[in-house]
Amino acid sequence: MDTNEILEKYAAGERNFTRITLAEMNLSSANLSGIDLSGAILTGAKLSETNLSGADLLCTDLCWGFMPGVNLTRANLKYADLIRADLRMANLRRADLYRANLYEADLSGANLSGANLKYANLSGAILNEVDLAGANLSGVTMPDGTTHN
Repeated sequence: MDTNEILEKYAAGERNFTRITLAEMNLSSANLSGIDLSGAILTGAKLSETNLSGADLLCTDLCWGFMPGVNLTRANLKYADLIRADLRMANLRRADLYRANLYEADLSGANLSGANLKYANLSGAILNEVDLAGANLSGVTMPDGTTHN
């Protein structure tokens, strides 16, 4: 499936794209709010400025091995379900993760500088070498279950 086909199906009302492979696709600036990409493979995808608010990204593979991860710069991930998502090395700079559920997500090496994580759930998340410079952590549930003030 190519980029145009996905966008056409989404525009026609389809939201279920579970277990799809979208590796290295350019979906930057697309409106994909409410899409179900659970179990999908999005390694190397370009999703900067994409609207993924309310998206289901449960167990989604957004990692690119040892290469830079998926580009989600300035993406809208408000209320997104990223439970157990593989976001290693992802670029989430200035992304909006307001109330996103990142329970047990692997964010190792991710860039979250300037990101809005207000009220996000990071319980059990892996935050090894994560860049949180300038990120809004107000009300965030941290990996150990405590709430950041």
